[in-house]
Amino acid sequence: MSPTVDKRPIQFSLDPKSGVPYYKQIILQVEFAIADGRFVTGDQLPTVRSLAVELKINPNTVARAYNELEIRGIVTTQQGTGTFISNRTIRLTEVEREGMLEGLIRPLITKAASYGFAMDEVINAIRDSYEGIEPRGEEKS
Repeated sequence: MSPTVDKRPIQFSLDPKSGVPYYKQIILQVEFAIADGRFVTGDQLPTVRSLAVELKINPNTVARAYNELEIRGIVTTQQGTGTFISNRTIRLTEVEREGMLEGLIRPLITKAASYGFAMDEVINAIRDSYEGIEPRGEEKS
């Protein structure tokens, strides 16, 4: 079962070094947000243009992600109104969640270890950085 998550806007981000195409990263982030309750039926996704500007990518990339999500029945697009989360349920197993987290953390840990940082230093740095993150990039003062 997924942990309860505060209902707040999703903060999209892209990793150019992951080898995963940007449109697939957007799809995965939407799916994870639905699975853990950050997105619910009826929530509106950012416009193609606004998300493209926010992520500094070509709008066609965002459009491709949204189109794929629509084909899968995860979102519905209403011409002139926007793109909305459908009523399709998405569940992720703990194995899937752990696999995603492992894929995100492994490169960081490997690099930190190669520079000689101790595990406690890495954990404290992650904790400090994570606590400073607020929705839509608004950092705590």
